[in-house]
Amino acid sequence: MALSACRDVPPSRSGGPPRQYAFVTNGASSTVSAVELATFRIAGTMVVGEDPTGIAANPVHNEVYAVNTGSGTVSIINAETLQAERTVAVGRTPYSIAVSPDGRAGFVANAGSDSVSVLDLEARSVRKTIPVGRSPGSLQVAPDGKTLVVSNRNSDSVSIIDLATMTVVAEVRVGSRPGPVAILPDSSQAFVANAGSATVSAVDLRSRRLLAHLETGTTPAALALKPDGGELFVTHFDSDSVSIINTYADEVAESLSAGRNPSQAVVDASGGLLFFTNFGSDTVSIVDINSRRILASLAVGSGPDALAITPDGLYLLVVNSRSNDLAVVDIARRSLVTMTPLGRQPRAIAIKAVRPAPDRRPGS
Repeated sequence: MALSACRDVPPSRSGGPPRQYAFVTNGASSTVSAVELATFRIAGTMVVGEDPTGIAANPVHNEVYAVNTGSGTVSIINAETLQAERTVAVGRTPYSIAVSPDGRAGFVANAGSDSVSVLDLEARSVRKTIPVGRSPGSLQVAPDGKTLVVSNRNSDSVSIIDLATMTVVAEVRVGSRPGPVAILPDSSQAFVANAGSATVSAVDLRSRRLLAHLETGTTPAALALKPDGGELFVTHFDSDSVSIINTYADEVAESLSAGRNPSQAVVDASGGLLFFTNFGSDTVSIVDINSRRILASLAVGSGPDALAITPDGLYLLVVNSRSNDLAVVDIARRSLVTMTPLGRQPRAIAIKAVRPAPDRRPGS
């Protein structure tokens, strides 16, 4: 597909601070691509460790963190200079990273070490290593910053970590092969998608006990929560559908048809639109949440997977893992705007708005 590398937007939107970038990990290239969101062009390519997978932006400081699964490290990227400044060794086979709301700590799930590495992001070093269950893969910090929830794929459990003491305070049994985690805005409850049992488990974070196993479609792959926390959307990779969970009642309300192999999903800031990628159909679907109506199913690149919405809410960014590019979709027009080349086997995406003021960090 040949499209212009420019976009049809007023010039005023592309000027002035803060600068905004989408950072994408390229697994087979051992790089991270920085796409400038004013032009949707590559602004920089950073060489990182081997086989980068997860990526996260610091909510306070001008830094981005790439998890290098093959080399057991985390690369610290300066989002102002677009340079990889530091490499921190963590456990074996790290996969994902979460950052605390205050931007001071990072948490890395080490699948090969059965542990979570706690990073001091100001000192740029490992502060502590916390043993958890077997093969931790996904993790999420509660919005109040007090709790970390880690899914343990080979233990069929989630570990609940108290961040004040940095200790595991509970391990709760869930379904088979748990993966992605979502936590309600009030930090009261977590949901975990269980790929091996076609369920989503609801866990009370205050009593630290299992509330329910909710039957969904086959191989739940991703969880997307509405901003108000009232509904949770679950993609089912092997049953070509999306379940809608009423989080207040802990029940599956209904199901929507999807393309082949729906993968990742995201809800816009208004809570009115749901977007999900159909990995096997090479499309992205746009759903009106209130009416439950599919507004569009747009062809993008090959193997669409990770996705994100630009901070202004105008564009959807779709990472195409097979065609090695980034599709940019105009949400209002429901049309493809441009395709930006990435590295080989792009995987995850994080957006960072770079503050105009200098962000001097200890050790930099």
